[in-house]
Amino acid sequence: QVHLVESGGGSVQAGGSLRLSCTASEYGFGYYCMGWFRQAPGKERERVANIDRYGSTSYADSVKGRFTISRHNAQNTLYLQMNSLKPEDTAMYYCAARSGVHCAWSPNDYNSWGQGTQVTVSS
Repeated sequence: QVHLVESGGGSVQAGGSLRLSCTASEYGFGYYCMGWFRQAPGKERERVANIDRYGSTSYADSVKGRFTISRHNAQNTLYLQMNSLKPEDTAMYYCAARSGVHCAWSPNDYNSWGQGTQVTVSS
């Protein structure tokens, strides 16, 4: 398993921006599919975005055009740039790692998880 640590969460007003980071402690970070998920109180964990080892990205429809996932393999770091934030983006955000060539959308397909970072968007 990969040890993951998220940072960058906080409280912003609607329309604002935040940049989340996720640092991995393991050599070989570049070979993992990496994903961002979020979970609001009383709701299931849902997909946000993922990026495979080749840099191909996928986004949930709810964040497409507003969020950008990226990775810096030499620094073992995953990012999520969040712009035009909405109150419905309020949630705990988690990064996750999946071994293998292809990414997946189900949380059950990810092997390692960070502890989460809280994002709160006020109207």
